Amino acid sequence: MATKTKSKTKANGNGSHAMTGKMHSTSNNMDAGLREQMVALCNQQLANTADLYSQTKQAHWNVKGIHFEEFHVLFDKMALAIEPFADTIAERATALGGTALGTTRMAAATSELPEFPADVFQGTEMVKVVVERWGHYANSARAAAEQSDEAGDLVTSDMFIEITALADKMLWFAEAHLQA
Repeated sequence: MATKTKSKTKANGNGSHAMTGKMHSTSNNMDAGLREQMVALCNQQLANTADLYSQTKQAHWNVKGIHFEEFHVLFDKMALAIEPFADTIAERATALGGTALGTTRMAAATSELPEFPADVFQGTEMVKVVVERWGHYANSARAAAEQSDEAGDLVTSDMFIEITALADKMLWFAEAHLQA
């Protein structure tokens, strides 16, 4: 069973929250509290997505060994597949009246993914690192889909279902290199 992703919201003294930024007025008729909760969830997943992209590119740039070309191409394909979803998630957060918190520094400060090891280079070991990150990400996106569905925001849930489907597919592509 997937674990629930809990949004990290803390008041920062000016009426906004750490994971929502400034909330803006909107004609969206969703409850303001629900919108704020979904913006926080989107921003958490935005951080995870940006981090996953950069970690996958890190693997792409640095993989070594006899299967270099195969893994180099695979990691690039994976990174390119996830990159557009950062924009999709950020735009959902702003459509809900929130602020997209998507700089590299913001992502690094809030990503739930484990740090990428700087001392792994060999192909199979690099695939294991990538698989671990993509597995964590896919499960996090799945939990976000469940959380937004349970909260009653079907649009946000649908977005995270689409992201989860892609993450599961890319995870399969990578895991197939490790399976007998």
